[in-house]
Amino acid sequence: MDLRQLEYFVAIAEEGTFTRAAARVHVVQSAVSAAIKTLERDLGATLLDRNSKRVQLTAAGEALLPKARDVLDAVAEARDVVAQVEGGLRGTVRLGLLTAMTLIDLPALLGEFHRRHPGVLVRTSAATAGSLGLVEQLLDRRLDLSFVSLPGEPPDGIVVEELAHSVMDLVVPDGHPLAARSAVPIGELAGMDFIDSPLGYGNRAVVDRAFAAGAVPRRVTLEISDIFTGVDFVRHGLGIALLPGYVLRGARGVTTLEVTGADLRWPLGLARPAGRTPSAAARALMAVVHEVVSGA
Repeated sequence: MDLRQLEYFVAIAEEGTFTRAAARVHVVQSAVSAAIKTLERDLGATLLDRNSKRVQLTAAGEALLPKARDVLDAVAEARDVVAQVEGGLRGTVRLGLLTAMTLIDLPALLGEFHRRHPGVLVRTSAATAGSLGLVEQLLDRRLDLSFVSLPGEPPDGIVVEELAHSVMDLVVPDGHPLAARSAVPIGELAGMDFIDSPLGYGNRAVVDRAFAAGAVPRRVTLEISDIFTGVDFVRHGLGIALLPGYVLRGARGVTTLEVTGADLRWPLGLARPAGRTPSAAARALMAVVHEVVSGA
């Protein structure tokens, strides 16, 4: 058994197919297949069930996976220590991003990190299923760190450090019956048509929790994946929405109201797996994130 075999095995387990695993480790698929067959022969056990569209781990594969990850983590840590002694941090950090990141200046943050640690590659991955999708990738070890929006207690196995927050306000089109008011109790919003993000997105979770806490029924008639288009949908009369303040700067054709009797605080945090020590490169990125955010 060698490190390359373990790396390929973990890649298949996390990616689900030989094709995606080969692309991830930058080798041809036949090389991955050959390495796994050799690993199975050396261990005397079948590690993968190849009969389904998505490769599944056998019982032996499930038992090997956490040990293989531990070995690869230990090797990465050893390389980090040597690299620091030799005068330069190296490695890769897989960073998850939200679709709405304007609470912090992400380009400036990543630029500062690159200037300090040019030998570290930050590989970013945008959310395709909101914060909950990013959490799944953290738990599956497909990400090392991720920006998330998770109101309330974080899921098991995840550590979240809050960085910033925004309060969500009600947005209605000019001329709406509520537009003449500056505030509205959450209970008066029952039965109205809402525009919101899909389930799994942090802002949707904030609003759903607030309405559930107040026992107020809510109807979402239009789901949007890009929160920045929410104002446009509201302006054109397709519903009302609860949106964070940074989306509303310079908004025209709509009126903003405070919603009372509800906790509509939208948090932005940096998350990592709870049971895994971050690499030196990940720790360096975490330090820059906190420094840049605290100085903003």
